[in-house]
Amino acid sequence: MKHWDMEQIKWDRFDPSLIDPKIVPLIKAASVVERNSVDYTVYLNNVFEHDAQLMQLFQQWEMEEVQHGEVLGRWAMMADPSWNYQKSFDRFKEFYKIDLDTNSSIRGSHAGEFIARAMVEVGTSSYYSALADYVKEPVLKEICRKIAGDEFRHYKLFYDCMRRYLPQDNLSKWARAKIAIGRIVESQDDELASAFHITNEPEGMPYNHKRCIALYMVKAMSLYQRHHVARVMNMVFKAIGWMPSMKLQKILARIMMHIIKFQQKSYAKQISGLV
Repeated sequence: MKHWDMEQIKWDRFDPSLIDPKIVPLIKAASVVERNSVDYTVYLNNVFEHDAQLMQLFQQWEMEEVQHGEVLGRWAMMADPSWNYQKSFDRFKEFYKIDLDTNSSIRGSHAGEFIARAMVEVGTSSYYSALADYVKEPVLKEICRKIAGDEFRHYKLFYDCMRRYLPQDNLSKWARAKIAIGRIVESQDDELASAFHITNEPEGMPYNHKRCIALYMVKAMSLYQRHHVARVMNMVFKAIGWMPSMKLQKILARIMMHIIKFQQKSYAKQISGLV
């Protein structure tokens, strides 16, 4: 069972006067990425076809992720009635594909796969938390809070799965850190850029990864505050198996905040150069 249903959202509270126009493109892109979890479930089922219990958990995860896409898509169509969620998702499915013809993890081990999945949930849980704190429109704020709660639970799901497989895969903390950092870096890969392109740029416009990822990230990165970053660091450290002192955690969180601000400025410069 899902922890909440789309019809529980108080849609009648929608207030278009409180919409930040710069947020709408991010929500459109997020809606198709969330719904695309169906493909990732196929991939995970291929990798873990020997574990029927996990396959049931993946199905539950997929159901909740698809709902995230549908609820974000519904809100985006209210914010921009000229936009069509289903049409955009269909185009995205044709444009962006992952390799489903495999039965082994691209991370090299079962535990490694779950570390990577946990990192995705670190990113989404912190992102929707930051969005919920930032937006003023009450329906979107409610949606983001509900999704953030789901994504925190999904992090725990994949973290627990990782611990289940760690004894047999015997990954060192350093090996776990390399997988975690590698997956975090991949957050700026083609999936988000492709989603932004499909959901926000005119049909027929040539895809440019550099342009699309810059347009997405320049606003997304501006949402993060210190406490969001501190929680991200804590979740990453937990997955790696290393928990530094509170003092060191605060120092690392400050450093990460500076890196995010620097990257945001770099993306803003890229956009200026492309205009």
